[in-house]
Amino acid sequence: MNQKLKIAVLAAILFAAPFLSAQQQDSQPTSEKDSTLLQEEEKGTIAVSTIEIDGQLMALETKEDGKFRLRDLEEAWRYDSLWLNELHSNAELFSDMLLEIQNGPEHDSIVVVDLPTDTLKARLARLDAKTPFKITYNSSLESVIKSFLTRRRDLMQRMMTASQFYFPLFEQELDNQNIPLEIKYLAIVESALNPKARSRVGAKGLWQFMYSTGKMYGLDVSSYVDERHDPIMATKAASKYLSRLYGIFGDWDLALAAYNSGPGNVNKAIRRSGGYENYWNIRPFLPRETAGYLPAFLATMYIFEYAEEHGLQYKKAERPYFETDTVHVKNMITFDQISKLVDISTEELEMLNPAYKLNIIPKVEGKNYTLRLPTAKIGKFVSNEEEIYAFVKKELDSLEKPLPNMVTAQDQIRYRVKSGDYLGKIAERYGVGVSQIKRWNGLRSNNLRIGQRLTIYPRKPYIAKNTSSKPTGTAVAGGSKIHTVRSGDSLWTISKQYPGVSIENLREWNGISGNNLKPGTKLKLCDCSS
Repeated sequence: MNQKLKIAVLAAILFAAPFLSAQQQDSQPTSEKDSTLLQEEEKGTIAVSTIEIDGQLMALETKEDGKFRLRDLEEAWRYDSLWLNELHSNAELFSDMLLEIQNGPEHDSIVVVDLPTDTLKARLARLDAKTPFKITYNSSLESVIKSFLTRRRDLMQRMMTASQFYFPLFEQELDNQNIPLEIKYLAIVESALNPKARSRVGAKGLWQFMYSTGKMYGLDVSSYVDERHDPIMATKAASKYLSRLYGIFGDWDLALAAYNSGPGNVNKAIRRSGGYENYWNIRPFLPRETAGYLPAFLATMYIFEYAEEHGLQYKKAERPYFETDTVHVKNMITFDQISKLVDISTEELEMLNPAYKLNIIPKVEGKNYTLRLPTAKIGKFVSNEEEIYAFVKKELDSLEKPLPNMVTAQDQIRYRVKSGDYLGKIAERYGVGVSQIKRWNGLRSNNLRIGQRLTIYPRKPYIAKNTSSKPTGTAVAGGSKIHTVRSGDSLWTISKQYPGVSIENLREWNGISGNNLKPGTKLKLCDCSS
């Protein structure tokens, strides 16, 4: 039975009960085991296959692309391509926003916009009256607003479309933490509403969390998942962080400045200013990016609040965020499998579920991972979970290559130094500093010896090398191994076959002084005396 037929038969078995209508036939066709393809005909782009299962004839419809067509559920959800354009490809907008914050408006250029200063002052006063932020007119803020209305006008227009997807989510989480709802505009400044945004220093997600800060507020990172990219979890973490910063400074302007550059830099700016605690008074003493941060936030708030007055319009989104729903995933499943079974593109799955780094939702003890789908698709998944997981398990079991091992940042590991290792290389692998490794292990120099054990407290996850395919070796008493030298072998080629075994190890363990090896010689691959 060819592969396509196997898949069709399997799918029919899995989905027959909820989806397919049965017919009884008088004649019994010739059958190989219990399922036989009887006939196939083309109806437009839909292939109708009739199969026999346990003496019953059933019709299974599949489309040309191999996806299943589940007849008694809603038609495939039709969504506006605007969503994928606006929500799945905002990388260039993120870069534009960073440049605007870091460099500010071009003061030597002529900015022409129909916004008299008196009008701007009156509008800012109205915003100040209804928000907890200290919104007062100054020439720097006016320059940023006019720059956004001219040079960044397209960015602002696209943010108004994308905001319809994310703002309902933000507002719910901000309200839960008693945070001003206007903080939702901060995500535009931080990431241009791109959940996959990554800064040059490694901050990630809609709210631009560094690894250590994310861990502090419960955002986990592993080989499969980076919760800094998850819209809901990252917004909860950002709300908690902002709430803590406000508790320190008692001022939302300073809390935002601290969110960008850290409380330490804000405190330094306060001291250097002579004790002022108003953002605009300490602004000259803040890092350059932070100096442009609050003006960008206030300019974004102003433009959203007065969009109509400046000819900017909300383009009606086909499906806002609250018309999606989530389901807890009970077993490992890939985006490709979800796409095939529920009839949704992998691109949309990536947009709705940006935290999954490898397009795989894992199964990890003690963790609850969710799948977000459009409301029209969620019923298909929930109603047929057992069948879906059975299909997925069979398909995953048939894969020739194993999926990457799940390795998370641990509290402590013991690392064995290998040939070619140096402190910088080891530090980079685990996301720590050379000075930290030296301090943890009492090292006074950068020198390492092969076989040396180092205690390390990883700060980032890593993908462990797959060890299922082991080099040829013969087990001997005590759990050691030996290698039988073959023609063409050298100490170097042998050491490369066995991770953790160096040329020096082979010489020491086998009493070898030179490089000559004779075919048939048995070499120990460990220190059998230890």
